[in-house]
Amino acid sequence: MTMMFGGSQTGRETASDLAFTDPLTGLGNVRRFFDKVDRLIAERADDPAPFTVGILDLDGFKPINDLFGHKAGDEILIQAAMRLHAAMQGQSAVTRVGADEFAFLLPMVFSEEAASEKSRMLIEILSAPYDVGERTARLSASVGCSLFYSGDETTEILVNKAETALYQAKRSGRGRVVVYTREMEEAAKRVTRIEQALRRAVSSGEVEPHFQPIVDLHDRRVVGFETLARWTDPDLGHVPPSVFIPIAEERGIIGPLSQLVLRKATEAARSWPHELFLSFNLSPSQLVDQNTGLHILAILNRTGFDPARLEIEITETGLMTDPASAEKIVNDLRRVGIRVSLDDFGTGQSSLGRLRDFRFDKLKIDRAFVSSILDDRPSEHIIRAILAMCAGLGMEVVAEGIEEEAQAERLIQFGCSGGQGYLFGKPADADATLGFLRETLYRADEPAWQTRTA
Repeated sequence: MTMMFGGSQTGRETASDLAFTDPLTGLGNVRRFFDKVDRLIAERADDPAPFTVGILDLDGFKPINDLFGHKAGDEILIQAAMRLHAAMQGQSAVTRVGADEFAFLLPMVFSEEAASEKSRMLIEILSAPYDVGERTARLSASVGCSLFYSGDETTEILVNKAETALYQAKRSGRGRVVVYTREMEEAAKRVTRIEQALRRAVSSGEVEPHFQPIVDLHDRRVVGFETLARWTDPDLGHVPPSVFIPIAEERGIIGPLSQLVLRKATEAARSWPHELFLSFNLSPSQLVDQNTGLHILAILNRTGFDPARLEIEITETGLMTDPASAEKIVNDLRRVGIRVSLDDFGTGQSSLGRLRDFRFDKLKIDRAFVSSILDDRPSEHIIRAILAMCAGLGMEVVAEGIEEEAQAERLIQFGCSGGQGYLFGKPADADATLGFLRETLYRADEPAWQTRTA
């Protein structure tokens, strides 16, 4: 039987209460929460004393729900609701606003420090074991808070700020609290400005591919190029890919952006010697979109680029987002002759079992290991192990981030055949890359472009 928090349920109250009540937990629902915050803002209109609103999300609830079953999941939610309700004091209130999300109002919490302290207390309360029949389950929670400071702020604004803070908390790991600050507000505004500018840039085709050489370490022949997206906005100036790529991922722009860059890259690479391949990165979200393969093939058909000259790079993290979807996309691409590389190996969340389950043509050793190969024995041993493993699996290897000749020599000594990094060339636009190729020596007796040596 659902417990009704905050008062009895009489016949006269039933109709109105049901509209504002979560039927599972008996807590108020999102309408109740907005109503309470609206009323508090109105009460403090003449003297806007601060108060706190927060959004709490149960970390890892879905896996527990899947493991124990929905009935047990409902029981956990009811127990969590009871704990949160018991922790509220005075005019404080908690409501259920999502499947595993709760919103709380703290009228007497006036500072960021106090909001953080109260939120950590709620997380601690929720972390105690839950009884699920004869078994127990444990959960953590993440919390985002915002404070009311001005009569100009509405309930919707406060909730949006709390949700932004919650998003930051969940990105930082489990059991975290983030309180929305002025700095976060400025950062959020900048992200929005970048997003809007990026949408315009993608629509008008202003994002450009740059190309970084990939070489055979033994004779330093250029064997291919990796495609990297670069963007310079008239107002924002140069925006690093480390900034705009995550925004494109989060805001759903990565698909159109990727298609634009691939189209331009394949158009540029058509004029290269046919021995050179083009490497292109797919994002994690593209590996859960079953239209990704179709988009890539459509672009290759449009530009007339040979699929056998294209290599697709995917990361361990992208692979783990939805392994079944990624496997289907990879198999679809491989069927038409496209090669597939596993990028940034050793730094993601995959396992060695993935190398058994997925068939990759190439593996790229992350720069984090290469940068320390000369003075860090663990990195040296890891690289040796990777190379031995790839030899056994019949996979090619490319070491990324090579900046010193001594690093290249050490990799050759270990048996690594491919390399990429500033030692061999920085990313350059299509015209500069074509000029670089024209300036290399082409030997009639060798079907390859050889970099000019001093």
